Amino acid sequence: MKILVILSRVPYKLDKGDKLRAFNQIKQLSKNNEVILFAIDDKNIPERRLAELKKYCSSITVVRLSTFTIFLNLIRTFFNGKPFQVGYFYFKKAQNKLDELIKKQQPDHIYCQLIRTAEYAKPHTSIPKTLDYMDVFSKGMERRKYTESFLLRPIFALEYKRLLKYEHDIFNYFNNKTIISEQDKNFIQHPKRIEIKVIPNGVDTDYFKPTINEKEFEVLFNGNMNYPPNVESVEYLVNKIMPLVWQKKPGLRLLISGSSPNNKVMALKSDKVVVSGWVDDIRENFAKSKILVAPMQISIGLQNKLLEAMAMQIPCITSTLANNALGAKHNEQIMVADSPEQYAQHIIELLDNEQKANQIALNGYHFVINNFNWESTSKALERLFFK
Repeated sequence: MKILVILSRVPYKLDKGDKLRAFNQIKQLSKNNEVILFAIDDKNIPERRLAELKKYCSSITVVRLSTFTIFLNLIRTFFNGKPFQVGYFYFKKAQNKLDELIKKQQPDHIYCQLIRTAEYAKPHTSIPKTLDYMDVFSKGMERRKYTESFLLRPIFALEYKRLLKYEHDIFNYFNNKTIISEQDKNFIQHPKRIEIKVIPNGVDTDYFKPTINEKEFEVLFNGNMNYPPNVESVEYLVNKIMPLVWQKKPGLRLLISGSSPNNKVMALKSDKVVVSGWVDDIRENFAKSKILVAPMQISIGLQNKLLEAMAMQIPCITSTLANNALGAKHNEQIMVADSPEQYAQHIIELLDNEQKANQIALNGYHFVINNFNWESTSKALERLFFK
């Protein structure tokens, strides 16, 4: 089968969740299919990154969004009623290029990742299509309309309403719909949402695997550190949770790891808090830490940081909201908390009770190995294409 994949970012380097999902799905789909990649991106992409994708794609087309184009897109979107998440990435030049590519390549199936790319596929009614909602943007926006600054709240409230409507309306343009977790599926406001197929993420267990390292840090937070839910969560960790831990363990050190730390994250640095920024091999930061804590406050998506840490046999603590998507058993495969006091209690318990920490780590490892691998999740996706 010839599969056209439409993305809102070039899926390499693997510094964001949507890139990780797209890259691994393309890699697996390419084993039995021809993959044609069409990507929009607002950055210049080095050839070495495209070279990695060429191993799996027979054709790669990248259309760059200039700052001027983005500005015009957002102005146009304000008046046409579509979500800014959609309008930001859509422009006629890219549509024309895609139409030419489809005419030339004659794909058997179109696969769109995120609602950001759905507009590009809509005109091609004769080709079977699959939309990967992946995350429910409206749910994240619903929370941000209350947490952003007073001046920005009306914009986020408007975007929330538009996203809610668009997630509903776009449903009917696609033969198949997928999403990352059952929890996210239930957030889609469509009467036929039961038709949405849950395709979870996987983890590369040949890459993320247990290693023996000297532990330099007791606690780790990892992620894209310019992504608002991660920034909010790490501020909560440093300002609300860790002071309770430091009362009993004043020498404990926290590592904040991940690409593009913004000013809010950099402001958290201290003699007890290290901000590493991007590292070429994220396994090093996992391996040098005793516990991963992910106090996620926004209930969308499946946290790759948890999958990767558990695959490396690192015990994890997270929120109920994040674990609802993961489905691990509290106090057996993971520790779950919903208040600073609960998080602090779990951190101290795992540091003081090495036997329990090792058992949580081992159980979590087997949970991930048995339930989350890219080969099986991508095969489930592939079966949808052949329906």
